[in-house]
Amino acid sequence: MDVNSSFEEVLNRDGRLAYTNVGFSMSPLIREGRDVMLIEKRDITQIKRYDAVLFRRENIKGRGEYVLHRILKILPDGSFYIVGDSCINGEIVKPSQILGVLIGINRSGKSVNMNGIGYKMYVALWCAPYGLRVGVLKAKRFLRRVIRRLKIRR
Repeated sequence: MDVNSSFEEVLNRDGRLAYTNVGFSMSPLIREGRDVMLIEKRDITQIKRYDAVLFRRENIKGRGEYVLHRILKILPDGSFYIVGDSCINGEIVKPSQILGVLIGINRSGKSVNMNGIGYKMYVALWCAPYGLRVGVLKAKRFLRRVIRRLKIRR
């Protein structure tokens, strides 16, 4: 990818984009700075629930930032409720913000099979039960704070 090209330009030109992520919002599926993600441009009508999609989020300075999160719900107006796999809070994204869909992950030279049983189980057990996942993540964060406080008091 040309470093001066935007993700939109590459997807419009080539139909696909490969890049390494920054951040932990899609862990444990994607490891920051180590996994290479393959994004494919798709017609919005082909995008479905539980797809991990790349979208452009507008920030306060007017420039956008690219985010890869998972669709948990398609709303009646056609917009999407999207949340990172290790996030508690989601956001509503318009169809016009969606750039592409995650179709592959390269991990240490090996491809993660996005159609395989392992990936499907991950989606079914971690992504689909959103309420349960939120409880697990909140409990995990609470325990980390307690452990940190106990270590400080020693």
